[in-house]
Amino acid sequence: MTPVSLERLVQELERLKKEVDAGGLVHGEYDQRLARIIGELRERKLEADRDAVTTKLDDLLKRGVITPAVKTHILKRLGIT
Repeated sequence: MTPVSLERLVQELERLKKEVDAGGLVHGEYDQRLARIIGELRERKLEADRDAVTTKLDDLLKRGVITPAVKTHILKRLGIT
């Protein structure tokens, strides 16, 4: 399997945020989709080093795409922290 690009991860997280903002996802559905994304990353690996992932998640956090809890969760599940 080919690794997931960092840009694809960003696109998926941005898409989730748009769906939540539009009212298309309720809280539980968001959690399920996030878990699915993280599961895919763990299975296929992420095509980026730790610093790049952390930097990109910091950017997403600053832009309001993810919350601090989501950032921490992603880093922990990927074994970065």
